[in-house]
Amino acid sequence: MIIYINDKPCNAKVGELLLNTAKQNKSHIGYICGGNGICQSCFVYVLEGAECLSEPGEDEKAFISDKLFAEGGRLACRTTIVKEGTIRVLTRAEKFRRIVLGLNVPGFITYAQTIGYNVTNKLPSGVSSIVSRVQSGRLNPVDTIGKIASGLSPASQLAYNNFIETFPFMETPVNLVSGVTKGALDNASGALCTISGGRLHLPGSTCATHDKPAEPIERITITTK
Repeated sequence: MIIYINDKPCNAKVGELLLNTAKQNKSHIGYICGGNGICQSCFVYVLEGAECLSEPGEDEKAFISDKLFAEGGRLACRTTIVKEGTIRVLTRAEKFRRIVLGLNVPGFITYAQTIGYNVTNKLPSGVSSIVSRVQSGRLNPVDTIGKIASGLSPASQLAYNNFIETFPFMETPVNLVSGVTKGALDNASGALCTISGGRLHLPGSTCATHDKPAEPIERITITTK
């Protein structure tokens, strides 16, 4: 079946998570936490086809206010396609991009108020949900850190591509800053390496401990008489 993510047609199938459909079709849905339902980077607005998707679970209800649910808000990492039909979703990042490009000041104010309302009212329950899942063993902190590390690189690349697509004149200034950003990434990866005992590294980074060049082999000539 075909569903539409940010108006892009994507191949999908029943039983598949919206987030996985987006990843397989290289469509822009964030996934920093790797699908653990704790960062809301995969938040989407379901514009059409809500009846073709799974009902919101407790993990989603802990982070999404009734106000955002009423607007079609869902977490793509917790939303499964349950039957065929017309499905159209819009990511939070894309909605914001369209508001900015359209110079929609009233829309921006409404958007900011809604997001602010959600943060204020759902932050306590969201934190409580994370703690509860950790205590019950449904959420593994070490595994979560690893998924966040592996998700940072593709997530940042998606953000970069969409930014440059929207503001192409910014490509040169962004490239000039990339060297500084790379240094910060390497430093953060070094800290993660130390904390995890060398098990975790941020994608795209260089680890001063584990990426050292091999020591040169000194050749010694032995002659016999």
